Amino acid sequence: MNQQGRVRPAQHRDDAAILTLEELFPSDRMSMRSVRHFLKSPSARTWVAELEGAVVGNLILLTRKNSCVARIYSVVVAPPARGRRFAERLIRAAEAEARTLGLKQIKLEVRADNAAARALYAKLGYAEDEALPGYYEDGADGLRLCHTFGHEPPATEPAPGL
Repeated sequence: MNQQGRVRPAQHRDDAAILTLEELFPSDRMSMRSVRHFLKSPSARTWVAELEGAVVGNLILLTRKNSCVARIYSVVVAPPARGRRFAERLIRAAEAEARTLGLKQIKLEVRADNAAARALYAKLGYAEDEALPGYYEDGADGLRLCHTFGHEPPATEPAPGL
């Protein structure tokens, strides 16, 4: 079995697994209707992470006509699959798609108290753009983060030959 898992475009048959992952959020969960809408919408791109045949993560990227900015609407990885870089791989897939579409930026909102997600986004070059007091349904504060292509963080590995 592949211990690394894989990231692939979501399919309609993934709707129940995506909805189950939504239950991991403390608030602001999507309904099945919303999940199915995103899976068929031409302005949404959805990926899932799979490990040993099970969907263990997903990301939804939204685009708008005549806009150069995409939005990561949702990203979640199941606790047993964390630490395997699925979130990073999902985000990288979304970034690659945004670049292919000719977009210049990706924005997203994250809970201010989600230290692990904030650290990952910082590592990937996302910068704080705006504080969002009381943004979430449960009253938690949020942050809007932005990543502008061409402003990637420096590589953390030494160049070949060094």
